[in-house]
Amino acid sequence: MFFIPNTRGMMQIFLTRIFSFSPGIVEVNERVQIASYDWKLHGVNTASVNFNTARDKVVLINYWATWCPPCIAEMPSLQKLYNDYKDEMVFLFVTTDDDPEINKFMKNKNYSYPIYRSLSKHPKPFVNSPIPQTYLIDKKGNIIIDKTNAANWNSTKVRETIDHLLAE
Repeated sequence: MFFIPNTRGMMQIFLTRIFSFSPGIVEVNERVQIASYDWKLHGVNTASVNFNTARDKVVLINYWATWCPPCIAEMPSLQKLYNDYKDEMVFLFVTTDDDPEINKFMKNKNYSYPIYRSLSKHPKPFVNSPIPQTYLIDKKGNIIIDKTNAANWNSTKVRETIDHLLAE
């Protein structure tokens, strides 16, 4: 299947979904705090924001791209999480893709999460390569989950973690 044209990407996405597990929680003594909240983001399908508005809130940041099979593989779980928590926490889906690719992808997949492009340097310790790269941040700015590569974000473990962070 990997050698038949136009099936390699689909197979890669399918297999990634099968083998994606819930991301691990960073040990308390290994957690890193965000250095600054000064980060300007251009809203592609939503209003532009400054990351300062996320201070004292639970935040999920996902660096992704429309051409990235692991990113595509984890998007259904992120969309489900977004659907259930969008009014309680901040979601930032950050990409460098152009608007036509983003709009086509979102329409074809029926996704509705907010997409941003960075207008200034992202704060430390965030890294945007390799992708997907996802961070779950508590209200104090501590990185609770730091996950490179695809994961199942709609897991019981992630939901319990978010519920706990929101209750703090």
